[in-house]
Amino acid sequence: MRRILIWGLLAVVVGLPIAGAATSPLLAWRDPVYVASGFAGVVGMALLLIQPMLARGYLPGLPLHRSRRVHRVVGVLLIVSVLAHVAGLWITSPPDVLDALLFASPTPFSAWGVIAMWAVFAAALLAVLRRRLGLPWRSWRLGHTALASVTVLCSVVHALLIEGTMEMVTKWTLCVLVLVAMAKALVDGRGSRLRSPSR
Repeated sequence: MRRILIWGLLAVVVGLPIAGAATSPLLAWRDPVYVASGFAGVVGMALLLIQPMLARGYLPGLPLHRSRRVHRVVGVLLIVSVLAHVAGLWITSPPDVLDALLFASPTPFSAWGVIAMWAVFAAALLAVLRRRLGLPWRSWRLGHTALASVTVLCSVVHALLIEGTMEMVTKWTLCVLVLVAMAKALVDGRGSRLRSPSR
């Protein structure tokens, strides 16, 4: 029963912001590429909620070793969603994306989004190159966690500053839960000694 309740609540928390965005009246004035780009951003925020839960094995029914395997898969999906988000914006308005990448955009949310993008790319690259770099497990985990934290914080600020298709209540709820999940994972990670996973 507890497992069903937790998974059900997670589905609601993830599904409501997407459903709210899908019913936004602003979609009527946007072209399909821009709409798809926006939804990729919403999906990315939802994945940021799931990632720390998977990394720490919070989701019931998933042993820690399997949960971390799913964490890697979801990480790939997160990168894809970010790429789709940026690519869609580039197709619809290249100058705006270029200004954002150069931190020359007049919109404050752009800089936060760009920082989050580079942080998640760096976290993913560090994960891919972990064995090749030969970093000790604790050092690697510290770097990966720091980059993930930057990604979460900047993504939340980015999302909250945008007045777009996301419904306000569900957006705030999702963002707060993303922060809570990341904070709990950080606290639990600091208070425990994790051994390096088998190679």
